Amino acid sequence: MTTTLAPDAVPNSAERDAIATRLAEIAAAAGVILRRFELGGCRHHLKADGSPTSQADLAAEEQIVAELARHFPGIPVIAEETAADAAPAALFFLVDPLDGTKDFLKGTGEYTVNIALVAGERPVAAALAAPALGRLWAAGDRAGEAPIADGRPGAFRPVAARPVPPEGMTALVSRSHGEAADEACLAELPIGRRRGVSSALKFGLLACGEGDVYVRCGPTMEWDTAAGDHILTRAGGCLVGPDGRAFGYGRRPGQYRNGPFAAFGDPAQAGRAVLPAASPGRS
Repeated sequence: MTTTLAPDAVPNSAERDAIATRLAEIAAAAGVILRRFELGGCRHHLKADGSPTSQADLAAEEQIVAELARHFPGIPVIAEETAADAAPAALFFLVDPLDGTKDFLKGTGEYTVNIALVAGERPVAAALAAPALGRLWAAGDRAGEAPIADGRPGAFRPVAARPVPPEGMTALVSRSHGEAADEACLAELPIGRRRGVSSALKFGLLACGEGDVYVRCGPTMEWDTAAGDHILTRAGGCLVGPDGRAFGYGRRPGQYRNGPFAAFGDPAQAGRAVLPAASPGRS
């Protein structure tokens, strides 16, 4: 069944929830492809920017793009591996078929499938799947989590980010990346413990109250964050840049690069984020 979306209209509340459900199904199905490669071996190489890509990225993206075209004809798709130079529109999808390729190749299981629909500059529906962990988050107007079984979502339950607990924040910190600027930002916050987590999985954990803050000052791309940003926001949290505002998406002149950001489960903490104006090494 296709979903009729006017290419220049913002989906209403019911449409956003229905779109999120469809994106969850597409993300869960893509996870079947990733698991097949994960368990059976996967050829990979380094891209020009030094980041890895693999057979799994390409195969999952091919299926996701085809499914989006089938269910949402006429809506452009900007995808990391094969459509990173595509132009945005009033409505467009941002897709990362395999976020956390390094961890995928290491076999940690901490990788995700990220799909978001953007209207104007903000996501309005999204899904984020962690196939190896059997977890799936999605949000239209409402944010929820479901188990994944046999490549299909189970029943969704509502999720909500949490206020900062008395013992202090749990900071979700990358296993593969780290910047002095990240540490400087975290030093301004009441951090009680740290938990190593890879990929956009951090957003899902923040959305369901399993962490409190995720800071990233190093380079990321819009397809890395759009799905998690929306799910976290609809769960009651927030993602802010150096100006304290929510991110806008569709920065084609900037090749879809993000600046520094801090994601919080408790929006009351967002004003404490001290972020550099730009990612280290970038003018």
